[in-house]
Amino acid sequence: MSISTSIESTDNKTTIVKSNFLCVFSILLFATGFPAAEYLLKDWDVVSVITARNVFSFILIFIIWLFIEGIQKVKSAKWLKGFLIGLSGFGIGAFLILMLQSLTTPVIAALAVATMPVFAVSLEMLLDGRKMTLWFFFGVVLVLVGGYIASGASLREDNVGIAALIGIIGVALFAWGSRATVKSLPGMSNLGQTAVTSSGMAGLSIFLYFVCSVFFDLTNATSIITIEHLGLVLIYAWLGLGISQIFWIKAVSQLGIGLASFHLNAVPFYVMFMLFLLGDSWIWHQAFGALIVISGVILAQQKSSKKKAEFFELP
Repeated sequence: MSISTSIESTDNKTTIVKSNFLCVFSILLFATGFPAAEYLLKDWDVVSVITARNVFSFILIFIIWLFIEGIQKVKSAKWLKGFLIGLSGFGIGAFLILMLQSLTTPVIAALAVATMPVFAVSLEMLLDGRKMTLWFFFGVVLVLVGGYIASGASLREDNVGIAALIGIIGVALFAWGSRATVKSLPGMSNLGQTAVTSSGMAGLSIFLYFVCSVFFDLTNATSIITIEHLGLVLIYAWLGLGISQIFWIKAVSQLGIGLASFHLNAVPFYVMFMLFLLGDSWIWHQAFGALIVISGVILAQQKSSKKKAEFFELP
């Protein structure tokens, strides 16, 4: 009996480690989108950038899904429900986050994303019956502090106002969309869940682009399209969202949105590291912040010495 329990415990630990590495890989890919978006926003408007990203991302995810699972799975999918989740959670959420970046800086956008653990943990406590315990609470605090340090933002110097509020609302919607994707679409694979919700993102983007182009004349990207722009769009859409989103939803289904969201707070460090490889300088405070985030992630997944149960789990 004890041997069986030991084997089960070892397998569980291995699964948790793999899930965390999966989440890290997803966030690494997600981080590639920030520099690409910054370059695109120099020539394109925010509506054009988000539309190109979401449409190209959906096309890639859909093709992968169709190739792996076949046409029958595609036909029987919960398209309407997935579309609505993607539209409201990922579509509006991602649009508001990118709008924040266009109005402020990538640093402020990263800082807004760093607040996601608050919303993610709150959702799981309210909707899934998750229990907050001491170790997990300390983990949340470390992740938030680490995310703030890694972002390099200053609440006194940076313009944190309505624009930041817009971004925080977007982050809250993104957290809800991530949870709803794995909870509200039963019977579908993680790849299928990602595909149908991505259709909502793409659909909303096309609608917004049409409205902004016809009624408000707010788009200007069509007159400035080069090979460099297309390359940046593919990096942003296929790596920063498409493939990243597939692994993200898989990680959320295994870890829960609460723990998975912790990894997002290392995004500023990943962005800095990529820029460092391209010739920029090393920024120590971002490395230090990422180290604190990692410590928080590990701490939050410790077991209770009294109950021998994981500290943040369903009752």
